[in-house]
Amino acid sequence: MTDHAKRTAIFPAITAATASGAVPAASGPAVFAPASGPLEIAVLVMPQASLLTLGSVIDPLRAANRHLGARAFRWRIVSATGAAVPLTCGIDLPAEAGLAGLAPVPDLLMVLAGYGAREQATAGVARSLRRAARGVRMIGAIDSGGWLLAAAGLLGGARVTTHWEDLEDFAAAHPDTEVVPDRHVVAGRVASAGGAGPAQDLMLELIAARYGVTLAMQVAGTFITSRRAGAESQLTAIAAGRPEGGDPRVTAAIARMETRLDAPESAGETAAAVGLSLRRLQSLFRDQIGVGPAEYGAELRLQAARRLVTDSRHPLAEVALRTGFGSLSAFSRAFRARFGLPPGRLRRQPRG
Repeated sequence: MTDHAKRTAIFPAITAATASGAVPAASGPAVFAPASGPLEIAVLVMPQASLLTLGSVIDPLRAANRHLGARAFRWRIVSATGAAVPLTCGIDLPAEAGLAGLAPVPDLLMVLAGYGAREQATAGVARSLRRAARGVRMIGAIDSGGWLLAAAGLLGGARVTTHWEDLEDFAAAHPDTEVVPDRHVVAGRVASAGGAGPAQDLMLELIAARYGVTLAMQVAGTFITSRRAGAESQLTAIAAGRPEGGDPRVTAAIARMETRLDAPESAGETAAAVGLSLRRLQSLFRDQIGVGPAEYGAELRLQAARRLVTDSRHPLAEVALRTGFGSLSAFSRAFRARFGLPPGRLRRQPRG
């Protein structure tokens, strides 16, 4: 059997998709292009990453292999040292190798991180990651993995996204990088996704680029989901999910609140911006969400403040300003009323 015949037998979907014109022309990086063979992927998983996000990366690839009847995508789980990685759900994830043991060199090196990524981007990890990235065709940042790629000097001013909770801090820390709130981005040698759902969309885009849209649709169908555009804003997507099937003006109001945490507007101003009277907006919120827009907006700000208190080292006065409180005392009172203890005490508590 010739090499061409072997490849046709191993990857039947490539031949069929190419013949039908389903596989798009190579317009981006070589990894996001019609396949010429298996794709080798290394997924560096950092401590306190999410199992859901990891599944969103590798399960679409597994499903694609199943539909193709071949190992078109091959992946390895890697940790910084080769040791098992503790995930947020309490599971210790075994690793197949450490960063120093990536042989052969993968085509795609993806960094998946969650809580504490900024602190995990130490000089030693950055050096190891920089060495491991030599010779790879493409690198990827999933969730907050961009902190590690940036520390290793691997972003190079690329257009990237990160989890929406990190967008402001990441952009401020890396002004030479174009940081966007998109669900996922493929730009040059760098791919990035903002969390579990966007990571799945990114993998579906990879599958579509290599084997055609039909296969990507089959994989999406396996998980009873659909592909969402990478350019869709993470914040808009979050708002669109609350409440499902609700009035689009409520969705628009929530999106405004999400983007104005540091300078909240009154419920009346929000209502006017989305073309409603205050009374009508209040009625829609109570019908669809169970609370009024003012209460909902306050809860958004307090939840954002709680994340900043527990997941960052920003001074509490800065947390207050970034979540729309005029003073530290007003912030502390509201925080204690909502969560039962002041923000400083919560920060000092060990994480469960």
